[in-house]
Amino acid sequence: MTFILSARRAVSTAGAVLALGLMAASCQTMPGETFASADTGTFAGASVNIASLSEVIEREPNNPSAYNVRGTAYGASGRYKEALADFDQAIQLDPQFHQAYANRALVYRQLGKMDLALKDYNRAISTEPRYAPAYIGRGNVYRQQGQISLALSDFDRATRLQPDDPQGFHNRALIYQARGLHNFAIEDFTTAIGLDPGAPEPYHGRGISSFSIGNVDEALNDFNRALEINVRYYEAWTSRGTALEAQEDYVQAVAAYNRALSINGNYQPAKDGLIRLRSKVPGGGILGVR
Repeated sequence: MTFILSARRAVSTAGAVLALGLMAASCQTMPGETFASADTGTFAGASVNIASLSEVIEREPNNPSAYNVRGTAYGASGRYKEALADFDQAIQLDPQFHQAYANRALVYRQLGKMDLALKDYNRAISTEPRYAPAYIGRGNVYRQQGQISLALSDFDRATRLQPDDPQGFHNRALIYQARGLHNFAIEDFTTAIGLDPGAPEPYHGRGISSFSIGNVDEALNDFNRALEINVRYYEAWTSRGTALEAQEDYVQAVAAYNRALSINGNYQPAKDGLIRLRSKVPGGGILGVR
C-alpha cells in the first residue's frame, strides 16, 4: 500500500525528496564484481598465496590458466600492473580465453580505461556468448558512459544467463531507478536481496525507490537494514536522515547526517541535509557544515 505524504509534510520535505532523488542518480553503488578463474568461477585474492601460484607458473610456464589465476589474486589485491601482465600472458597463450579477457577488462575499469575495458568485454562475449559476468561488466561500462539502453540490454541478458547471480538484478534495478521505473526497480532489488541477503547495497537501493514513490516507512526499514549489515555505509546514513526528515523527526535526522559526515566528512548530500535543518533544530548539534 502506497503511503501518501500529507500536503504540509510534502511541502516541508521537498528539499529532502529532491536530495534523495539526486542521490539515487549519483550514488550507483553495487556489490563489487570479482575476478574469475578458470576452475572455481571467482577468486578471493586475500586468501590466495601468490608465492605458491608463482611456483605453479614456474613449473608450467605455458599454462594460461595458471597466469589467469595469479592475475585474479593480483587484481583482487589491488596490484593492477602485475594483474595486467598475467592476463596479457594468459591471452597470449590462449587467445580464446574469455575469462582472462573479462578479468583484464575489470582491471582496465579500475584504472579508468573504459575504452580498453569495453574492447575486452566485447572479445570475451564474442568468444563465449553465454558468459554472464562479461555482460554485467560491459553493462556497467555502458551505464557509466550514459548508454542506458545498451546497459539495460546487457543486464537483461545476464539475468537470463545466470538467474542465481544478484549482480545482474541489482544493476538492472539501478537502470530502472534512474529512469523513474521504481516499481520495477523494487522488484529487482528484492530479487537481489533474496539471492544475497548479506549485501547492504540492494537494501539501500530498494529504500531509495520506496522513498521515491512515497513509501517512507518501508524506505526507512531498508536503510536501517543496510546499516545493520554495514554500519559505515555513509550513503545509507544520509538516506536514513532524509527519510527521518520526511517524517519530521528532525533531531534523529540531524544525528544520521552527522553520522554520515563522521565517516566521510566531504559527503555533500549529508552536508545539504544539515543545512536544510538548521532552522528546524536550533542548537541541535549540527556539525560539519560551515
